[in-house]
Amino acid sequence: MNAIITASDLMDELAGEQPPLLLDVRYQLGGPPGRPVYEAGHLPGAVYVDLEAELAGPAGAAGRHPLPDLSIFAAAMRRAGVRADRRVVAYDGGQGWAAARAWWLLRWAGHPSVRVLDGGLAAWTERGGPLSTETTAPPEGDFEPRPGALPLLDADGAAALARRGVLLDARAAERYRGEVEPIDPVAGHIPGAVSAPTMENVTPEGRFLPADQLAERFAGLGAAEDAEVGVYCGSGVSAAHQVLALAVAGVPAALYIGSWSEWSADPARPVATGPDRG
Repeated sequence: MNAIITASDLMDELAGEQPPLLLDVRYQLGGPPGRPVYEAGHLPGAVYVDLEAELAGPAGAAGRHPLPDLSIFAAAMRRAGVRADRRVVAYDGGQGWAAARAWWLLRWAGHPSVRVLDGGLAAWTERGGPLSTETTAPPEGDFEPRPGALPLLDADGAAALARRGVLLDARAAERYRGEVEPIDPVAGHIPGAVSAPTMENVTPEGRFLPADQLAERFAGLGAAEDAEVGVYCGSGVSAAHQVLALAVAGVPAALYIGSWSEWSADPARPVATGPDRG
């Protein structure tokens, strides 16, 4: 099953006999909370999920957006109505990063059918999709996390993968090169990582490039189907979007969820700068 869904196809599925569950995961780094914009208008039937509180643990030595406590995540998903036998579609304001984080967590935790709305809320409204201001309270779900369905890296694993496989850095190229660092204490990248900015996976409208174009892009970076591939970013959010893009291209990839925010917090870990791999 494809990891993304178009607004048109989602409309058709929502009109069917077994509509998917909708998760509104709108989130803006450093911006206002997502709940007010959810309350101002969301896809009918969608349930709001808070990325900071429910899809990540407290910021600290493990990074800005580490894995959430599994009991908190499970409770949030059941409150949202997530069931093992019901398909899930996550969406956000259009960038796709937050929705991809929900997709990755649910898939990692064992849910068999999760997709991201390509283009998010903007794509939905562009197709004439209606919005609702009613708060949705679905029946309690039965989802029980079974972690491990998708590969996960820690710092040591990411370092080793950069040596033997392909570790993609999903941040902006200038952050990879160490020219700027607006958030974390050290500028640069994990030695051996390859610069692969997430925004190059999408069109100017924020929709994914066709699968064959994504596959060509990743193959040019060394991330072909037969390669061992991992991804990191600043804090494990945009990297989930890159893992999603790789899935669309047919390339499985592991996520280093601690990402640069964890790596750079330890002064003992090496840092590379400049445009070259190594």
